[in-house]
Amino acid sequence: MSKEKSVEKTIEDYLEAMLMIKEKQGYIRSIDVAYRLGVTKPSVTYTTKRLKERGYIIMDENNYIILTEKGMAIASHTYEKHKMLTKFFIDLGVGEEIAMKDACLIEHDLSPETFEALCRHINSIEN
Repeated sequence: MSKEKSVEKTIEDYLEAMLMIKEKQGYIRSIDVAYRLGVTKPSVTYTTKRLKERGYIIMDENNYIILTEKGMAIASHTYEKHKMLTKFFIDLGVGEEIAMKDACLIEHDLSPETFEALCRHINSIEN
């Protein structure tokens, strides 16, 4: 994997994790991001600094993380892919835990064309 692709995957992972944390508990703290991603607090500090520089997040007066519109767009799209892939794998008979892990591996590398085709396929089965 190229360094640029690795950086983009990291950004997507962090923003998606932040969105999931926000949905679960209503606020995002760095320590929660570290726990969710299984990384160290210094790693989160380093990456959140980069996310702020790129305009994906801001920090409020209590040091809670807030996704900007730009960050929320990436987080939502990544999370949508994750949920759709997880559902697809479960529908194929894969266990939920493995389906979630595999979805996380694939969500970053799936082309928009393939993702759209997958969505159409799943929607045609459900309707």
